[in-house]
Amino acid sequence: MTIIGNGIDLVDVKRIRDMVERHGQRFLDRCFTKVEQAYCDDAPRRRFEHYAARFAAKEAALKVLGTGLRDGIAWTDLEIVREPSGKPKLVVSGRCAEIATEQGIDHWMISLSHTETLATAMALGIATPSSGCGTE
Repeated sequence: MTIIGNGIDLVDVKRIRDMVERHGQRFLDRCFTKVEQAYCDDAPRRRFEHYAARFAAKEAALKVLGTGLRDGIAWTDLEIVREPSGKPKLVVSGRCAEIATEQGIDHWMISLSHTETLATAMALGIATPSSGCGTE
């Protein structure tokens, strides 16, 4: 297993709350998948914390790829889902998946954390030996 890239991001929860209040569903649909929206909206008291953590995770993953939000990448090309255990999982699609494949990334590790005011996320893009990258 070889780490191809790592990224970390910190987001002010108030910033995300302000964006939702200012732009409403348009902002949510641009930045979050329906699955993410359902998860975040299912916890009204912590709704904006959950959105902020997912936004931070997407930013962290873009840092792994080294692209930022360009070259045809959409926010919804990155989706944070939950495994049955509750562990967060990053699923990439579209242009993000193409770039990850070009870089040899075939596995992601993601970690999220948040308080009432801040959310942070860390992402690792990994090449496993079966992908042909990182083997000796």
